[in-house]
Amino acid sequence: MEAPGARLEALLTSLPSEGLTLAVLRDLVGQDGLLILVIFLTLVFMIPVSIPGVSTVFGAAILLIGASRALGRGLWLPRRLARRLLPAERLRGALRQGSRWLRRLERISRPHRLSRLAGAGAMARLNDAGLVLGALLLMAPLGFVPFSNTLPALALLLLAIGLLQRDGVCVLLGHVANLATLIYFALLAVGGTVVIREVIQRLFGLGS
Repeated sequence: MEAPGARLEALLTSLPSEGLTLAVLRDLVGQDGLLILVIFLTLVFMIPVSIPGVSTVFGAAILLIGASRALGRGLWLPRRLARRLLPAERLRGALRQGSRWLRRLERISRPHRLSRLAGAGAMARLNDAGLVLGALLLMAPLGFVPFSNTLPALALLLLAIGLLQRDGVCVLLGHVANLATLIYFALLAVGGTVVIREVIQRLFGLGS
């Protein structure tokens, strides 16, 4: 089986220079390459680069990939999402840097390790649900918060590599990263609530 990194490199070389849409990306990878598309869409968030609106668009696409896998259907994209033009040159640069993460993860990935965790049946449904959850977390409007995109993107990257390689350890780490993201977001919510309460109390104290 060709490694995800090699397949991604082949995809990068085929990107049109004038820009591309998600529909074009979908057609480039084909139905069997949807997990490669997940990897492609998450690598952007592995480096400190900001492309406005990308987390929402890419998260929505990954959400639909997870849903299509769960339903056993081809990937359908809403017309507005499918036609969204992406800056090819800027994306290509970010992806080439992000691919270093992929190479690192490939070194620790082992095909067919604890393969039951990447198997069919109930585990397949659980793993597809993990993709959906990671996509929803990636879409959260917290791009200004450090690691708020990186953590769910890492979870999705691990899940995609694990499912491609039938590596149950990577799949398990993907679910752990999703859980870590949920905990991180919960801590952010609690901290934000405490700050708001403190501000209200100070304002009330000043007015009394």
